[in-house]
Amino acid sequence: MSRFPITLARHIIEKQAAHPTATGEFSALMTQIGLVGKMIARDLRRAGLIDILGMTGEINVQGEAVKKLDEIANETFIRVFQHSGLVCALASEEMEHPLRLSENWPHGKYMLLFDPLDGSSNTDNNMPLGAIFSVLRHEGHEGLPSESELVCQGTKQVAAGYLMYGSSTVLVFTVGQGVHGFTLDPGVGEFFLSHENIRMPAKGSVYCANDGNYYKWPKETQRLLDYLKALDTPSGRPYSARYSGCLAADVHRLLLAGGIYFYPGETGKPEGKLRLLYEANPLAMVVEGAGGRASTGVMPILEVKPKGLHQRVPLFIGSRDEVTLAEQFIQGQR
Repeated sequence: MSRFPITLARHIIEKQAAHPTATGEFSALMTQIGLVGKMIARDLRRAGLIDILGMTGEINVQGEAVKKLDEIANETFIRVFQHSGLVCALASEEMEHPLRLSENWPHGKYMLLFDPLDGSSNTDNNMPLGAIFSVLRHEGHEGLPSESELVCQGTKQVAAGYLMYGSSTVLVFTVGQGVHGFTLDPGVGEFFLSHENIRMPAKGSVYCANDGNYYKWPKETQRLLDYLKALDTPSGRPYSARYSGCLAADVHRLLLAGGIYFYPGETGKPEGKLRLLYEANPLAMVVEGAGGRASTGVMPILEVKPKGLHQRVPLFIGSRDEVTLAEQFIQGQR
C-alpha cells in the first residue's frame, strides 16, 4: 500500500512536535501563507475571465505602474492576516509604510514582509508568477513595532520562502532546518509535500539574467557573462540561458537543478533593482538552507545591514560554485 502523502498541515504539526515549547502560532502562520497561495492561485486561474488583468492606473512606492493582480495579491495577504492574531505588522512592495495591526496586538508575535506578486510583468501573458515572504519575530513588549524594527539583517529571519504559480502551484520554505517544497492539489485544495530536504547542486549549467541590459552593467559583470557564454567543453561551458522575468520561478529552477541568477547594479542604478528585505533576504535564506549561496558580489546578502524598508541591492544567487565564481569576477580576482 502506498504511503498517504504528507499535507502541509501534517508536516508543520510533526515538526512542531519536536519542539516541546512551541505554542503553535508559527505553525498557524505557515498554514495561513498556504491559504494565501490557494486564494491567489484561484484568482490567477480565472484572470482572463473576470477582468483582473491590465493596469489599475496607479503608481506604487517603487515608481512602478500597478497591475490589477498586484493590488489583488497584496490585499489577499492583508485580508488573510489582518484578524489572524498571528502578526503585528505587514510590509510589502506595494505599501510605502508597514501596516501595523493593532487588532492582533499583543498576541501577534511575528512580522511579515512580502512581495505579493513577483514577476507581475508576466500577468497578462500567462507566464510564471510568484510571491516571496520573510518572517521576523517582534521582540518588543511595549507596543506595536516601528518601521525601523522591520529593517534588519537577513540573519534575523525566523522563516522565509516563496510561492510559485506556474503549471502547478508550489510553496517552498525554510525555518532554518532544511528546505521543503509542497505542491497544491487543486482538486483536493491542499498542499502536499513534494520536495523534502531540497539540496541545491554545488554546480549547475544554467544562468538566469536579463542580458538585454548587458551594456548597462559594470564591466566586471559583463566579463562574468562573457565567461559563462564562452565555448569551453572541459569546464562545462557555455551555460544555457534561462530567464522568465519572475525571480521566484528562476530561483526555483536553480534550487532544483543548479546554476546562477544575477541582477547586478546598472548605469544609473548602482544598487540594482531587487529589494533586500522582501526579495533578496528571504530567497537567500532558502538557497543557503539548501546548500547554495547568495551575495551582492562583495558580501553575503544575509549580512547586509539595511538602511530602509524598500532598499535595493545587487543579487547573485544560486549554486555555491557559480556564486563564488561571480564574486571573483566582481572583485577583480579573475
